[in-house]
Amino acid sequence: MYELKRCHRIKSLSVTGGFLDGLDIQFVDGLNCLIGHRGTGKTTILEFVRYVLNEFQAGDVGQVCRRRVESLVRQNLGDGRIRLTIQTKDGLEYIVDRTATGNPLVLTMDGQPTDITINSGGIFSADLFSQNEVENIADSPESQLALIDTFVADEIASLDTAIAEVHAKLQANAKAMVPAQITLAKLADELTTLKSVEDRIDKLAHVGGENSDQMNLAQTHKALRDRETHALGQAKQQLDQYIEWLCDANGRFTAGVYSHFDDDVVNGPNGSIIQSIRTQMHQTGDELDKLFQQAVALLHQSQSELAVKTQELQGKHSEQELAFRDLMTRHKEAQGQATERAQWERKRSDLLNKQRQHKELKDRLQTLQSERQTHIDQLTELRDQRFNLRLSVAQQITNAVSSPVRVRIAQDENREQYVSLLADALKHASINHNQVARRIAKVVAPSELVALVQQLDIHSLQKQSTLNENQAEKVINALNDTELLLKIEIVDLIDLPRIELKDGDHWKDSLSLSTGQKCTTILPILLLDSENPLLIDQPEDNLDNRFIYDTVVEGIHRVKTNRQLILITHNPNIPVLGDATRVLVLTSDGSQSRLLNQGDVDTCKPEIINLLEGGEEAFAQRRERYAR
Repeated sequence: MYELKRCHRIKSLSVTGGFLDGLDIQFVDGLNCLIGHRGTGKTTILEFVRYVLNEFQAGDVGQVCRRRVESLVRQNLGDGRIRLTIQTKDGLEYIVDRTATGNPLVLTMDGQPTDITINSGGIFSADLFSQNEVENIADSPESQLALIDTFVADEIASLDTAIAEVHAKLQANAKAMVPAQITLAKLADELTTLKSVEDRIDKLAHVGGENSDQMNLAQTHKALRDRETHALGQAKQQLDQYIEWLCDANGRFTAGVYSHFDDDVVNGPNGSIIQSIRTQMHQTGDELDKLFQQAVALLHQSQSELAVKTQELQGKHSEQELAFRDLMTRHKEAQGQATERAQWERKRSDLLNKQRQHKELKDRLQTLQSERQTHIDQLTELRDQRFNLRLSVAQQITNAVSSPVRVRIAQDENREQYVSLLADALKHASINHNQVARRIAKVVAPSELVALVQQLDIHSLQKQSTLNENQAEKVINALNDTELLLKIEIVDLIDLPRIELKDGDHWKDSLSLSTGQKCTTILPILLLDSENPLLIDQPEDNLDNRFIYDTVVEGIHRVKTNRQLILITHNPNIPVLGDATRVLVLTSDGSQSRLLNQGDVDTCKPEIINLLEGGEEAFAQRRERYAR
């Protein structure tokens, strides 16, 4: 009996209800083979496993597979349920339970529910391939990338999580930047009138006449009084906001501490450690609350002092306003000028406040832009790490497979998301938006395109993307939107794998191979070491016996001591020459499937010979192999 090290295992499958009602299959380490006539439920078993484990690829390919499998489950399970016993690579065992209408439930071995989800945190993974799915991988770069990622699933998952977190920060950043830029542009537009307003005030200030200097000074001071009142109001508002924030924060840290540590954790086997942590954090919270209270007291003191000074200033303002009005009354000829001057001074005061807002907002935007660049640098670094990881896997696969197969990968070469984003943005630009989007995406990186649009650089865009001037201008105009440019800047460019087969002196891309060649290209990759169980429905399809013997069987022997294999097959060479640890023989009366026999190759020899064409020859080859 083989014993796998640090690998995920499928221990058993049991079904209640439907076509497989009462079926209870025990899987073992090494090679498990399911055999039987067509219609006995072999494929259904594999798809039930996929369904319970919720093992569906992301993207369109995965969605098509999910719909197909869910339909099969509804037809063959009815109101029943499936239970799968699994063992994680860390040796933990769980039962995964699922009905045709529910989500997978992860239970303890005694049937108690857990809060674990089957796909969370990389708890368990399996590599499953339905009939014809092996060759379909050769036709789908999306599936090829998913295949590469299975060899470093935990690392890729960790990087994807980190990338998603940075994406969320960038989206939050964009959400803050867009309204800020709109407001900044509006303020800048309004501030264009400041000079003319100041010129008008200056002109009024230089109007001659008796007591003109005295009048101008009085009017200047009146305008200053308005600005002093506004400044005091802003200061009071700031104090009020800080007091509100500190009062709200008081006690929040301590409350959060208790929310992290429930009674089960505190009273558990490590309760003393947990309790000491909670106590220490509680003390920290108490100290913070004291500081908050001191700060609130200090702010209240400042409020009181401000109130006193405000009252003092208001008294001064009243005296000064009375003197101003008296002056205006004594010099009636200047009243019209004073009224006009006051209006312009109020306008200037408003514009000066907006000028201050403009500076503050400009500084805020610079901070946001700096933060954004930091996040973009992080995103680039994480994407580079992910690519380098995939590149390493591609090189290892190329070195490991015995067939003349090589795997290459190009960074950021799959630009379909980029194309889609551009095409959608150019829909109303009166150009062939799909064609233009694809031409741009092919040669202009997203960050470069953003720069060209911001600079309104029609000529450079025209030159790089071979557009005519009219097209380039329409593109620039259509894309010149802050929110859109921020999306373009971080659009995901996907790594593009290429799996190739050597044919004579030439390497052929898997996309251009025959069906048989596709299988001979992909199958050796699937039969490499991995911590995940490998389940394939009829891996021998479209393969000749020579390849099965030379490559498939040899691959099985090489990997089965390190990986659990569950194969559905009609070819006797796979269980016999592969020395299957367990053969599971299925039969059916048309309405119900059942297990006819199970055991090693010798135990199930009669069924192998009777059910699988070429069984006798396979056993003869097996005898010769052991005789050597």
